[in-house]
Amino acid sequence: MASGAATGLAGCSSGQETTESLQTNHQDTDTVTETQTTPMASTTDYTPVVEQAAVTGSAVAANLFRRDIEVEYKDDTKANVVTKADRGAQAAIMDTLERLQPDGTIVGEEGDAAKDVPDSGLSFVVDPLDGSYNFTRGNRLWCASVAAVEDGDPVAAASVAPALDDAYVGSPEGVRRNGEPVSVSDRTDPKGFMVAPTYFWGFDSRGQFAAAARAVVERFSDLRRVGSTQLALALVAAGEIEAAITNLETNPWDTIAGAAMVEWAGGTVTDLNGKSWGPDSTGLVASNGGAHDLVLEATQEIEAAKQS
Repeated sequence: MASGAATGLAGCSSGQETTESLQTNHQDTDTVTETQTTPMASTTDYTPVVEQAAVTGSAVAANLFRRDIEVEYKDDTKANVVTKADRGAQAAIMDTLERLQPDGTIVGEEGDAAKDVPDSGLSFVVDPLDGSYNFTRGNRLWCASVAAVEDGDPVAAASVAPALDDAYVGSPEGVRRNGEPVSVSDRTDPKGFMVAPTYFWGFDSRGQFAAAARAVVERFSDLRRVGSTQLALALVAAGEIEAAITNLETNPWDTIAGAAMVEWAGGTVTDLNGKSWGPDSTGLVASNGGAHDLVLEATQEIEAAKQS
């Protein structure tokens, strides 16, 4: 992605108000980027579809939040977890999408969903519970995210965080939080920036984790670890923080909805080289655009720690 709401994912109507209050449950930049061709606008408004799917899935997870449920560990980090809340939320989202838009391919983290975003046609990229580790700890920072992608370009996105009573919904025409228009912050002084290093550096990559903390605190006012990449990106889109960064390769379900909303809200999203970001990119640098070069430099410092 490059800066501005007119561009779309490289190679890869405004949101409506939150559905029934979450079902009662719950800039310009100096960075050099690639020149892009503006994708053709979708003739269908998919924002109600992705919002309803995200609301429905998040409600399933919310019913299990702070309950005594079994936690399965995907690896030995003890932070990569899955529960019946993840699976139940994904099933609810898939059921909603198959009912409302049966011709779309579903791409998602759990179960038998496709793992790659098709280059053509309609697809829905789903993260039923982004921030699962937070969820299992009783921490409110988690969300359900759904993005509609048409011929490789995101056209609608929703990230719903019922424990926070917040729903972020967007399209190329703009982003709304709980029905109200939002945009990236207008801060340009890095001394006022809050930056979120995101994604997880395992115990074999602690040097990069330490480099992320150092790179942020030496350049910016404060560091935030949200524990949910989609939620961190939504916070950037809404002007609640200035940037979310990682040097790692990412999954489409963890990133597409939020990265699209940052762009639609007026921000800048690039890869590690300052080029347009796409699901196959290495690294993700999403900012309000006010000092993107410096945010990019910080992310490159994390990558340098991997190479050393």
